Amino acid sequence: MKPDAVAQAAEILLDNRNRGTRIGQLPPECRPAGRADGYAIQDAMLRHSGDEAAGWKIAATSAAGQAHIAVDGPLAGRLWRTRIVTDGATVSLRGNAMRVVEAEFAFRMARALPPRGAPYAVDEVLAAASALHLGIEVPDSRFEPFTQAGTAQLIADNACTGWYVLGAEVAAPWRERDLVRHAVTAYRNGEVGARGDGSAVLGDPRVALAWIANELATYGEGLQAGEIVTTGTCIKPMEVGEGDAVRMDFGDFGDVRVRLG
Repeated sequence: MKPDAVAQAAEILLDNRNRGTRIGQLPPECRPAGRADGYAIQDAMLRHSGDEAAGWKIAATSAAGQAHIAVDGPLAGRLWRTRIVTDGATVSLRGNAMRVVEAEFAFRMARALPPRGAPYAVDEVLAAASALHLGIEVPDSRFEPFTQAGTAQLIADNACTGWYVLGAEVAAPWRERDLVRHAVTAYRNGEVGARGDGSAVLGDPRVALAWIANELATYGEGLQAGEIVTTGTCIKPMEVGEGDAVRMDFGDFGDVRVRLG
């Protein structure tokens, strides 16, 4: 895409994000044709927003997540610093079209993984991470219906990024644990709303972390030291509404909470 078209798409998406409004699709003259275009628009939207990048999310790492937004594979999106809140925060659902929450494993990167000729292996990507956190994503989309936007436009829109609740660092020896079978239970107003485990995240959250390292090495500057990478939902996205209290229980890893306003 030409720079003017990238900037036009970024401004349209940013304006809708700021106003809490929706579009059916981007105009033909600035509609992304593929992943590279989508990531270019992501970059431009962040620059135009005046916000800062805090890390990355992966959307659609499970069959349920892919079905929810009607794509056939994962997508990477930016986490904006002003859209990350702490455990127990209240997040507004005003203007949110998706109205779901997701339980996620998030890794903090200790060192950068820049683009290179060979793909990164799971073990070396995991070695570049310094900590594991628990998180709740409250996704959203600037497209209505978001199920018809398609991969390139959803990437442009930060892969349905909304709010992210970042829990404390996991104190348990998580590197020695089987994240694939690690169970997660989602509670809504004290009642079980969903159950899942790490196998929903591309079969293994560590595989998802390697996926995004290689995706960003292909389409961007790679992962950077200090960034948070949230790897996708362990549960089927759980429907929520205003006033709901949500707790994601990760067993002996701890839990993370959010209230929806």
